[in-house]
Amino acid sequence: MEERVPKIVDHAERRAHIAEALVRVAARDGLHTVTMRTVAAEAGVSVSLVQYYFDTKAKLLHATLEHLERRSVERWREKVRAAEPGSSTRAIVAGFLAEALPADGESRAHHLVWTSYAVLAMTDRELAAQPFVDGPNRRERELAGILADAAARGELRPDGDHGVEAARLLTLSHGLGTSVLVGQRSADDARAILNYHLDRLFLPAPPDKSAECRLPAGDGRDLAAQ
Repeated sequence: MEERVPKIVDHAERRAHIAEALVRVAARDGLHTVTMRTVAAEAGVSVSLVQYYFDTKAKLLHATLEHLERRSVERWREKVRAAEPGSSTRAIVAGFLAEALPADGESRAHHLVWTSYAVLAMTDRELAAQPFVDGPNRRERELAGILADAAARGELRPDGDHGVEAARLLTLSHGLGTSVLVGQRSADDARAILNYHLDRLFLPAPPDKSAECRLPAGDGRDLAAQ
């Protein structure tokens, strides 16, 4: 009799599959329609399996935000790796900020879910108890490190407060993302506004060569691993 080999379950893959199902439901019908049952149906799994991995709806929503953050970081890393050798830090920062713009289906869903979650958390104690601002705080610290590294290489004025600049740029990009989401302006217009501010933050590149593309020690790879 042939011995059956137990199937190895990739729990991280299952969690990601369920999180993606939540994103599809939220993007299509709104975050207020999300339940364990609607997510299970979208994912093609049982409600008990969703509950096994996430226990409560609040934990499922929070895990989905973390999943979206990892995907955002991965997309940005892919762009960095695909960038031309010698790309300036300014170009790296522009790509970093552009991830907050709902320019395609995936980034639109990310922005929609996060914004909806923030609004719901204002009146839902269980959601508010989840530390959903941890992700934005990590991104802010990462951007501050990138700006500090650029200042040390003479790419922007050295007397600026890099933490404040990082907060300002990310707040601007998220606000622009919402304006794109509601149809106030296009993604291209939002990028133009971001570039307007970056032109005033970064010093002009030397005419004979571009600044070397580097990332600081805390370059966010830890974010993708979380």
